[in-house]
Amino acid sequence: MITMNRCNRLALLVVYAALGACASNPPPPAPQRMASQTPVHKAVVDTGKGDPQARFAAALALMHDGRNDEAEIALLVLSQDFPQFSGPSTDLGILYAKAKKNAAAVSAFNAAIKARPDNAVALNWLGQLSRERGDYPHAEQFYRRAIAAQAGYAPAHFNLAILYDAAMHRPDLALVQYQAYEKLAGADAQPMVAVWIHELQGQTIAAGGTPPAGASQ
Repeated sequence: MITMNRCNRLALLVVYAALGACASNPPPPAPQRMASQTPVHKAVVDTGKGDPQARFAAALALMHDGRNDEAEIALLVLSQDFPQFSGPSTDLGILYAKAKKNAAAVSAFNAAIKARPDNAVALNWLGQLSRERGDYPHAEQFYRRAIAAQAGYAPAHFNLAILYDAAMHRPDLALVQYQAYEKLAGADAQPMVAVWIHELQGQTIAAGGTPPAGASQ
C-alpha cells in the first residue's frame, strides 16, 4: 500500500475541495429528474404554461449541448412557473454554481429543497457552497442532511470526509466517512481514498487508538 505523508495528503485534499470535490454531482447529461412532493396529475393543469416535463426535457437538451446560458433561462422560467417541482431548481443551481454565481446557486438549491426536502443533490451542493465560503459548521450540516435524506448517496460522504480531514482537522471522523464512501462507490471511484484510509488508520494506531472497522479492512 502506498503511503503519503500528512502534508502531501492535505495539500491534495485542498485541490480536490477547490475542484468541487469531483463528486458533488453527476456528470452531464444526468440532471435531476422532475421531482416533487405534489402528484403530477394535481400539479399539471391547463395553466397556459405548457407541459412542464416537455419543457424540462428541452432544458436538459440545452445543457447536454453545452448551451448553458439558454439552459439557465429555460430552467429559471420553468422553476418560476412550476415551483412545486424540485428538478429544475436543482439543475439551475448546478449551472449557477459551475458559473461561480454562488448567491444565485444557493437561492436555487434552497428552492429545490423547499419543493423536496429530501433532495440529496441540492443538499450536497449547499454543503459544498458553504465550505467554499468557509462556513464549515453549515457545510457539515448540509452534508449530513444529504446522507440522511438518501441512504447510499456516496458524494456526500466523500465531501464530508474531505471537510473533516482538510478543514476541520478531525481525522477520526474523516476516516469513517472515507470508509463509507469507498463501501458505497467502490474502490475504483476515487482510488486515492484507499490511500487516505490507510494513512489515517496508521495515524490512529500510532496514536494508540483502534481504527474503526471499514470496507477497506
